[in-house]
Amino acid sequence: MEKTLIVITGPTGVGKTAAAIELAQRLHCDIINADSRQIYRGIPICTAAPTAEELAAARHHFVAIKDLEESYSAAQFESDVLALLPSLWQHGEYAIMCGGSMLYVDAVCRGIDQLPDISPEVRGAVKEKLQRDGLESLVAELEQLDPQYASTIDRKNTSRVCHGVEICRQAGVPYSTLRTGTAKQRDFNIVKLALNIGREQLFIRINQRVDRMIDMGLEQEARAVYHLRHLNSLNTVGMKEMFAMFDGTMDRHTAIERMKKNTRVYAKKQLTWYRRDNGITWVAPDDAVTTALQLIHR
Repeated sequence: MEKTLIVITGPTGVGKTAAAIELAQRLHCDIINADSRQIYRGIPICTAAPTAEELAAARHHFVAIKDLEESYSAAQFESDVLALLPSLWQHGEYAIMCGGSMLYVDAVCRGIDQLPDISPEVRGAVKEKLQRDGLESLVAELEQLDPQYASTIDRKNTSRVCHGVEICRQAGVPYSTLRTGTAKQRDFNIVKLALNIGREQLFIRINQRVDRMIDMGLEQEARAVYHLRHLNSLNTVGMKEMFAMFDGTMDRHTAIERMKKNTRVYAKKQLTWYRRDNGITWVAPDDAVTTALQLIHR
């Protein structure tokens, strides 16, 4: 039988986890988590990680597998998922990948370009410059080393900026010249669904989700990791606003409202990214399972 990876993606807060669990139960298969922050332990409220009940309802992989201090990347995710899939195929012809981290989804479906391994010396030098001179200094360096790549990224994203500088330094050529954009061939079928609802309804759900996070104890969760705020794993919506509140640069009301706004902005970025993919089938959350079953049984 042909093996099929069913991808369930879409903007944050749209209902991907519930749809994936229902589909996994129907197909008796596992779920591969494709959320770059749910990879980490210790911040389940902030990342809206699957609950104990959800984890019990279907077997999940790549949830809370890394400590906050550990580094992880889309390239490592690609390698790890491809290593896992053969064992899943032994038990059936389907697996589900669920999550909204665009690079993680693309890494498995399309592949990541082969890039040089970063030496400890280069990584340490970039980290030292970041700590000594700040992110702006690395942005300036990236603009010199690779203006094309620098023009395409979020310059406030510490991880992306550092990674770009590291690649340029290690390879000795602009990072953009190493990015082919050529999709790799996989030895399994891929069916991709993106869940979506009306923009106003999505934004209401996002705002309500942030309120629930606060009620569940997001502030306490953030305080527990505040001493680690320099880590890339904590450079995420929710933690950044809470840390700003703890630093005294935002009051509590502003921090919560900013969290809602930044989550809405991220959802719009996700939608823009996935609309470029002609291989995606767009579907309402309530229709996701039925549509997925129809697509795989064609």
